[in-house]
Formats: sequence, structure tokens, C-alpha cells
Amino acid sequence: MKKILGMILAGGRGERLYPLTRDRAKPAVPFGAIYRIIDFTLSNCINSGIRWIYALTQYKSTSLHRHIQLGWNILSAPLGEFIEAVPAQQRIDEHWYQGTADAIFQNIYTLQVERPDLVLILSGDHIYKMDYRKMIAFHLEKGSDLTVAAIRMDWRLSREFGVIEVDRDWRMVGFQEKPVEPKTIPGDPKGILASMGVYIFNTEVLVRRLIEDARSDSSHDFGKDIIPMMIEKDQVFAFDFREADCGGTAYWRDVGTIEAYYEANMDLIAVTPQLNLYDPQWPIFTYQPTFPPAKTVWIEEGRVGTALNSILSNGCIISGGNIKRSILSPNVRVHSYVEIEDSILFEGVDVGRNAKIRRTIIDKEVQIPPGMEIGYHLNEDAKRFTVTTSGIVVVPKGIRL
Repeated sequence: MKKILGMILAGGRGERLYPLTRDRAKPAVPFGAIYRIIDFTLSNCINSGIRWIYALTQYKSTSLHRHIQLGWNILSAPLGEFIEAVPAQQRIDEHWYQGTADAIFQNIYTLQVERPDLVLILSGDHIYKMDYRKMIAFHLEKGSDLTVAAIRMDWRLSREFGVIEVDRDWRMVGFQEKPVEPKTIPGDPKGILASMGVYIFNTEVLVRRLIEDARSDSSHDFGKDIIPMMIEKDQVFAFDFREADCGGTAYWRDVGTIEAYYEANMDLIAVTPQLNLYDPQWPIFTYQPTFPPAKTVWIEEGRVGTALNSILSNGCIISGGNIKRSILSPNVRVHSYVEIEDSILFEGVDVGRNAKIRRTIIDKEVQIPPGMEIGYHLNEDAKRFTVTTSGIVVVPKGIRL
């Protein structure tokens, strides 16, 4: 049986998610009411039988480390299993991580200690459900040195992803990083194969290529440097995500912008969501503090606590307010005559009487004063909050209003 080490890249700044990343790393941003973004990658590992996992952290990592410590202490240490957060340590030189490949190179000592046969490298900021065992089986069957997971996308999205070119046997023959004019799928001029940031390496080859890259004047990135180099020198294959998708809808989202993050959350409250959180065969694990059950309160005529097409977490009290198409994290309080639509409220938010909120993300521990309107007058909102070009308002954590 092959020993497989999982290494999750969880050190990104997440600048395009600001202000949600003002005080936390991108993988630690709350998602889907009770989860953190990194929970999806970690859950994929656990459900796939991966039991040796390092999460490589760097920027604003305190809350991420705390979350992993509290919520992911679920493996058996006596059996040698672990999920461990590894902060950037400048073991190689005085620089922080210079790129995705450099992050692995600076932690190459872990490969020397663990001596895995294969290394599964993952991103900690994507939302999807995938059985990595099927990709590993493909990797071994092909005798591959590197296998890259690929998802089919519209060619117009090529400038956001690495684009893979394959032959009939799914051997990679080309790789373009965010091209303007991408190589499309043969027979499908409007489709591309995009890299998902999921890689399986033979350890010996990975170490060799990382050392070569470290000695070169490159950007030390898997997409820009390592993969193109290995296509020329090694056996490199692409793997069709649909073969290992555990949701049946080929759902995968890079939630690196406020718009993408908002839309992925809103996907969860569709009548038939593309991403099923209620599948007992593929659970999404997380840390959940102890709160009482959610509660709606009817007080009198006109003061009825209701929630339609929404997600309510434990500890929520909807006291005479009206919630539509929204996601409420734990311990949110909504008072009488409140109207909330198409919004995401993080833990501990308190919404005062007669307030109106629309298309808004409210970070933790914010108290909305009675009568305040957010999302209705974007020019005024922009003076106090972040407002995206598509009109999504983001209220920062702990702000006093």
C-alpha cells in the first residue's frame, strides 16, 4: 500500500476577498454558515482515506491554526495519523514563500521525515467534493510522475485559470497559465480543461524538480514553472474531475473574490443545490461551538419570525423578523420588523428593529442599529463599507455603527 502525504497550501493573502481577509487567512474565511473554506479540502482528504496531512500556513494564520486545533483533532496519533498546521519558518533562507512550489520546497524536510511514496498537493481555498482515491488509482495505472486534476469550463474563463492541453490518452502535451487565447478541448471549441490546483506527485520526482526550480530564476510556481518543465521531462497526465466528483454535478468553485464567494454561498440555498451538504456518504466536517437550536418567534400580528429559502445555524433567534434567501451563521439575532434578503450574516451579528439588509455580507460580531438600511443606497454604503462592482456590500468584522 502506497503512503500518501497530503500538503495543503493555506498561506495565501486573499487580497481580493478583503475585508473578509482583514483579520484571517483566506482558507479560514467562514463559508456556508458553519464551515470554513478549508473544511472542504480537509473533508475530502478524510473521506478519501488520507491520514497524513500538513496545512502550510503563512499570513494571518492565528484563527486558521485555532480552527484546525479545535475542529480537526479527529485522527489517531498512536497510529501515526495527523492533521498539522505548519507555519512558514524560513528554514531555507530569510524569505517567506515566493510561490506555490517554493512553499513545498521550504518544507521539503517534511518529505524527508515522512518519506511518502506520493505527495497530494491541494489548495485550501476551493469548494468542491472529490474522492482523491480515484485520481490516485489513475496516477498509478498510467505510471505518471505528475497528475493534475482538470475540470471542463467555458473558454471565456481562460484568463482566470491554468489551461491544460491533452492527447487522446489524457497525457498532458501543453499547459498555459491564464491565456488570452486558450487551447480548447478537441471537438469542443468553446470548452477548456482548467487546472483545479490538485496535484499528485511521485515524491522522488517532486523533490528533484523542486530543487531544480529553486536553483533557477523563476517565479517558483507550480502552474507557471513546475508543470511546464515536467511536461518536457516526465510522464505528466491530466485527470478528469468528473471521474471522482462526489456530488454528481462537477461542482468546483474558486472563491477568491467577493463575487465568487457570495455566489457560491447563494448556491447552497437553491431549491436543489449543486453542492449537497446533506450527503451522509460524504460529510463535510468542521468545528462547531455549543449553541442551542435555532428559534423563530411569533409575538403578535405583524411580528412573525420567518425564514424562507434560507440556512439557519444553531443559536439563531429570529424574533419577529423576515429572512429570505439568506445564510445565518451561529448565534445571529434578528429583531422585530427586520427585513433581510439575499445576504450572509456571520457569527454573532445582531440586527436591530426595523433594519433592512439586502445583498450584504456582514462579518462577525457586528451590531446593526435599529432602522439602518444596508444594500439599498450603494453610494451611501460605499462611504462606510466595501461595495463591489456588482453591488455586494461587505461590512467588516466588529465595526461600530
